[in-house]
Formats: sequence, C-alpha cells, structure tokens
Amino acid sequence: MAAEAPLSVNAHIAIPRTELLVRATRAGGPGGQHVNTSSTRIELTWNVATTQALDEEQRTRVHAALLSRLDADGTLRVVASDTRSQRQNRELAEERLAALVRRALIVPRTRRKTKPTRASVERRLTTKKRAGAKKRDRRSLGDD
Repeated sequence: MAAEAPLSVNAHIAIPRTELLVRATRAGGPGGQHVNTSSTRIELTWNVATTQALDEEQRTRVHAALLSRLDADGTLRVVASDTRSQRQNRELAEERLAALVRRALIVPRTRRKTKPTRASVERRLTTKKRAGAKKRDRRSLGDD
C-alpha cells in the first residue's frame, strides 16, 4: 500500500499523515437510529509542539495564535460530526485543521504611523468648537 499524501496547508507546508491521530466516535444530533450505531464523528489531533512540518518560527507563531485551542501537551484537536459519513467528516476535519494552521501562519503587517491631514484636524476642531458653543448656549444665565 502506498503512503498517503501529506495534508497540504499551503504551498510550502504539508503535515505528514503520520503526525495526525484520527479517532472515530459516536456522534450526537440528528440521524435517528443510525447515529446510535455508527461511529461517524471524527476527532483529529495534531501535536504542534513536536511536529516536523513547521520550523521553529512557524511553530512559535502557530502555538501563540492557537494557544486557547491547545492542550497542555501542545496538541490541537479538531472535531467534525456534520455529516452521516465518516469519510466526509474526516475530510471536513482535515480541511478545518489546515484552515486553522493557515490562518495562524499569517504574519500581520506592521502598522505605519501616519499624520492626520490638515483638513481632518480642522474638521475635528470645528466640531469640538460647535459642541462647546452648544453647551455654552444651554447654560442658564443666573437670572434666577
């Protein structure tokens, strides 16, 4: 039997199938009697801390981005029980895992500080003056 192709995350990163642990369990929800007898819910786990698919910088980035989803060992768990088919649920879980890792690897652009335009400063000051004048006009003159 030929080795399975790795799970492609993006053009540069692919997770080897040997690093993925797949578990099938019984799903809840709709499905009638079928759901009580079939293990169609798929739980896919992948250890971010020990993976060979990422270099150290990528591992750090993924770990930081997905920290709330990782357990104490650094394992990421993805579950799919959307369909009645175990194969389809496995494909869904793999797609979700790849999407999570893809999003976590995005390097946010650094914000370049900009100066407000002269027109925007003038608009802001005009609005402030107008608001102050409105409040000043509302004050009682003390003729009581």
